Amino acid sequence: MLINIENLDCRRGNKLIIANVSLCLKTGECLILKGPNGSGKTTLLRHIAGLNSKNINDLVNADIAYSGHLDGVKSTLTVYENLQFWAGIYKSKNLESVIKTLNLENLYTRMAGELSAGQKRRLGLARMLITNAKIWLMDEPTVSLDQATTRLVSDAISNHCQKGGAAIISTHVDLDLPESSVLDITQFKPHKDTKTDPFLEGTF
Repeated sequence: MLINIENLDCRRGNKLIIANVSLCLKTGECLILKGPNGSGKTTLLRHIAGLNSKNINDLVNADIAYSGHLDGVKSTLTVYENLQFWAGIYKSKNLESVIKTLNLENLYTRMAGELSAGQKRRLGLARMLITNAKIWLMDEPTVSLDQATTRLVSDAISNHCQKGGAAIISTHVDLDLPESSVLDITQFKPHKDTKTDPFLEGTF
């Protein structure tokens, strides 16, 4: 079991967003989070990533890579310089294969700040592959992507899971992923937040 969460409460600031969340994730699995905007998908992903909680490490038994709404791209560096930076941080040896997977070869020398929204998204997603992390947490990974590039992302996720990884993805798009299940986040909407202590911010 890579992730085993039971009765997790997730807060955004001091507000309880979702309550009593239970989920598990095994090797090779892909969990799709569904729900309308504002229902708590991003908040849950940030908790699992350890960004909104100090104690989540007790629930997660593998390394994690998180991809949020921002691409994490340095606009003053070229595409290749961004990729080299990440490869150095994660001590990755798969840089060339990642470049081919996301069709970034023709963008090597382009300044990241000059890329289109879709190209920036592709460059940001490349970081996920470079990390070699077992678990991918992806928040709306296909935003700004055309149909062909969305297919590339789907294939990359499928390949990651087939090789022993796993993923939790928030998306409104049908990615047609094998071995995937859907979790409707609206079922965890709290009926009433009885905890009003302002020092509860970022806890669960």
